[in-house]
Amino acid sequence: MGEIRNFRSGNDEPPSHGPMPRRLAAIIVGDIASYSRLMQADEEGTHVRVKRIERDLIQPSIVEHHGSLVKTTGDGFIAIFDSPVEAVRCSIVIQQNLIGRNASLAKETRIEYRIGVNLGDVIVEPDDVYGDGVNIATRIEGIAEPGQVFISGAIYEQIKHKVVCGYESLGDRKVKNITDPVRVYKVLPDADAVGRTRGRRENALIFLLGITLSVMAAGVLWYLLAQAPGRVGEQAAVTTVSPNASPAASPSPQPSPREAAPQTPQPSPPSASSSPSPAPAPSQSTSQSTSQSAPPAREPEMVAIRGGSFAMGSNDDPTERPVHQVTVKPFSIGKYPVTVQEWNECAAAKACGFTAIGKDDAPVGNVSWTDAQQYAAYLAQATKKTYRLPSEAEWEYAARGGTQTKYWWGDKLQPGMAGCKDCGDLAAEQPAKVGSFRPNPFGLHDMGGGVDQWVEDCWHKTYQGAPTDGSAWSSGDCSAHVLRSGSWKNDSRYVRPSNRDGYDTNVRYPTHGFRVALSP
Repeated sequence: MGEIRNFRSGNDEPPSHGPMPRRLAAIIVGDIASYSRLMQADEEGTHVRVKRIERDLIQPSIVEHHGSLVKTTGDGFIAIFDSPVEAVRCSIVIQQNLIGRNASLAKETRIEYRIGVNLGDVIVEPDDVYGDGVNIATRIEGIAEPGQVFISGAIYEQIKHKVVCGYESLGDRKVKNITDPVRVYKVLPDADAVGRTRGRRENALIFLLGITLSVMAAGVLWYLLAQAPGRVGEQAAVTTVSPNASPAASPSPQPSPREAAPQTPQPSPPSASSSPSPAPAPSQSTSQSTSQSAPPAREPEMVAIRGGSFAMGSNDDPTERPVHQVTVKPFSIGKYPVTVQEWNECAAAKACGFTAIGKDDAPVGNVSWTDAQQYAAYLAQATKKTYRLPSEAEWEYAARGGTQTKYWWGDKLQPGMAGCKDCGDLAAEQPAKVGSFRPNPFGLHDMGGGVDQWVEDCWHKTYQGAPTDGSAWSSGDCSAHVLRSGSWKNDSRYVRPSNRDGYDTNVRYPTHGFRVALSP
């Protein structure tokens, strides 16, 4: 945003009308990069596009992450949140969605936001917010790169063990009109990105060091040649020219015909990637060889679920209402969430978009709904079976295991029954391996806690108008889809079978995984 505008601070104080409400808040300030250039090129079109992004992406994302949009500023916006975690999550969602929106556009026409996030004490009015907390967020946004999220050290300290993503420290920055330097971090949504950033930096240093040493060596050689040309040339002749060579011969060593073509050819050693099996016959194509060497798809262990009727939803949360009767047809569902090993077999077959990290028997995470669909399609094609994501109704029916209590084991939380933040000893900074907790009455593990699990349905804020036949609710705005189960980073409220949440369809998040279903 450059200069602070529309924020009341410094000497520009509002008239006093008694004590103003103050609060500690996480503040997001967003601003469009190159806004003036975009407006000059297409004023009306740019205005329409910005308003559409505000309506379809920014405002809903803020609401979904439990924040409040304070105001829009023509080329930006300000929002406040009670939770620093939700503020950063919201910022990541906005930026990653904009990547998708901009993918098909020419670079000079893309609308890209810079986002700064700070935690500070602010004064709140009905249509504005001001104070140093806002000013610092604005200054951080001003140094952010287009498409990036920069956060203050105050935010970093609150989220560093709670939002699983990469962070790159940019050090202390002196910003305008703020007395003390502000520590700034760049958020890297991919947790591995910080490692790759460091790797690129280290590789660059090694490259520069190599160049420096080469220049130094060349300088030394030039000095020796300049000081003692005869002696150096004499030594060079001794070391590089054979006794039978003429003095005018090249100083580079030249192999004799016998050395150049030995009578007994020596086989070259196999490369690290060579296979001990014989090479394919010349008539075999490369694609045939690749397909024959690829391992067959590993089918997840499935549990057959008999159909039946149940009361879906609860009165514990508005999103779980109204409670309604649903009839589910017979189907099968994965005994466990899809594991890292299962996912990586799909990645090795080039059918899934990334290689997952973690232990082979851990549930795969950082998966978008679109990623989960890729895996289901891979399984279906490889096995010729109808693998898919379960519908939301199928998932809840299976998670309840024939019960109607708050949890499948009863109405009160019991330690060691699920993988969540306050569920017992196995709670940790990463999900436990699949099957670490007791199965529910249907024999299914981890239908609560572990990882959030994508289902087929588009996100709707309530069940008003939901199908009653157990099928997926695929109408409406499908820019977000439903997640069930809760994760190891959520508290026990999220592991209830009726708990539901929505998240952006194409955005990956570290706690998001899935399990598959199978039609008869």
